[in-house]
Amino acid sequence: MNRRFLFLLGSSRADGNTEALARLAAEQLPAGADQRWLDLTAHPLPDFVDRRHDDDSGYPAPTGHAATLLDATLDATDLVIASPLYWYSVSTSTKRYLDHWSGWMRVPGVDFKPRMAGRTLWGVSTLADADRSVADPLVGTLRNTAAYLKMQWGGVLLGNGTRPGDIHHDEQALTEAKEFFRSVTVTR
Repeated sequence: MNRRFLFLLGSSRADGNTEALARLAAEQLPAGADQRWLDLTAHPLPDFVDRRHDDDSGYPAPTGHAATLLDATLDATDLVIASPLYWYSVSTSTKRYLDHWSGWMRVPGVDFKPRMAGRTLWGVSTLADADRSVADPLVGTLRNTAAYLKMQWGGVLLGNGTRPGDIHHDEQALTEAKEFFRSVTVTR
């Protein structure tokens, strides 16, 4: 099966440590694995409005950036959420993207939840703390999202970095990045 990886960049900083770590890990993907990179700040979504209990409004088909992100999400076999740790969880743009999944599950004809089943969700994050356990809420958010949608859980690659370029000094993260996608196979 041809694997199609969608890397969703959730940092408010271009070319930040999380993106650098994700790109290093992506270099290790086998030949034949497609990669698409989307920066969530370049595809801004409006705040999510919960309409589950509205009488008539429901959820319309997404347009604009939401349609782009929905189509890219459904086209991927593997989704990689690359979000720095912000206040112990994912970034605002990442959380907003995940919030929109709730609406996409309810858009007539999209069948979002059943179509996501079996895909793999991965995470990449950098944090400013040497204690990686502070990222447990971020890991839990992504792992529980995968479980809810019956997706495979690929795991989270964590690194340490505050200032731009700091990730290149985290030898443990650099080593782990080279092994992060080791289980990925591609058949044609």
